[in-house]
Amino acid sequence: MSSETASFKDALVQALCAHIAPVDHTVGARTQALLDGKTKPRRSLGRLEELACRIASIRNEDAPPLLKKAVVVMAADHGVAEEGVSAYPQEVTAQMALNFQRGGAAINVLARLADARVVVVDMGVKAPVTDSSVVRDCRIGPGTKNFTREPAMSRFEAMQAIDSGALIASELATDGIELIGIGEMGIGNTTSASALTCVLTGVPPEEATGRGTGIDDAGLARKLDVIRRALALHTPDAGDPLGVLAQLGGFEIAGLCGVVLGAAGARVPVIVDGFIAGVAALCAVRIEPRVADYLLPSHRSVEVGHRLVLKALALEPLFELELRLGEGTGAALAMGLCDSALAVLNEMATFAGAGVSDSGR
Repeated sequence: MSSETASFKDALVQALCAHIAPVDHTVGARTQALLDGKTKPRRSLGRLEELACRIASIRNEDAPPLLKKAVVVMAADHGVAEEGVSAYPQEVTAQMALNFQRGGAAINVLARLADARVVVVDMGVKAPVTDSSVVRDCRIGPGTKNFTREPAMSRFEAMQAIDSGALIASELATDGIELIGIGEMGIGNTTSASALTCVLTGVPPEEATGRGTGIDDAGLARKLDVIRRALALHTPDAGDPLGVLAQLGGFEIAGLCGVVLGAAGARVPVIVDGFIAGVAALCAVRIEPRVADYLLPSHRSVEVGHRLVLKALALEPLFELELRLGEGTGAALAMGLCDSALAVLNEMATFAGAGVSDSGR
């Protein structure tokens, strides 16, 4: 990383990362001891117990109550879409952003079940969302540039997007939100996420690139060619995650990276959705490694690159339902498991309280 890059990172990112405290895992150990005293064989609720312990450690509470929840869905367009890498036209991004806010999308249905607020953010939709009263305006521009020809955005624009996401997370925490899920919408964003995955995990495009919205074989071939050309043009440096985001990312990916950093600074756990959200979280971890302990996995997407991202994040997903929608749908589903884990921790009887003999196993 050049001295110019380092000074840029120090000036604009260090202040954001300075508020991120290391997670105290001894708290989770105390939570496990509480769970071991419940009327069940030790660890018999498996990963549900692990989830309760992780949340307790992040929140720095031995037995946190059920958490107030929100899903942040960021929308933006990608200039690379003009290369024919998606099965859908870019107009869909703006249309879906309004659908989210009006309550008609899958994320709305699942978030209602999870009792979670949905926060929809326009980070840079090509055609501005017409009803700005229902979608938060954090527009950086009318979509990114086509990264087969030039960087997707400037370093300053990438930092703007990160700052916007961090501010939203901070505001939600101040408003009492204690658990944040992250989701996205953007035509062309699996191409961006695949390119970022190649750089951040060191794999070739064939191993990180899937069919996204359902493109055919010819579309997949174009997508692979686009990513190869972009990597050859920019020669991105994995040691400079902000620079990589600027070259190959999307406004919504950078914004979600900021949400992760801001949430960690407020000791708010983040449930990571699918492939694109996972790449945003990986960017955040590469910027500040302490963020990794604030992440909770949701699912494993059918997008091939998501497996690589989860491995890089050292996260084992809670479930695998062959999801590939995005929007934060996997995160909303995982919120029900978080509620279940904390309900067991707080409501289940102990051996002593219930008069049940404990085998000690």
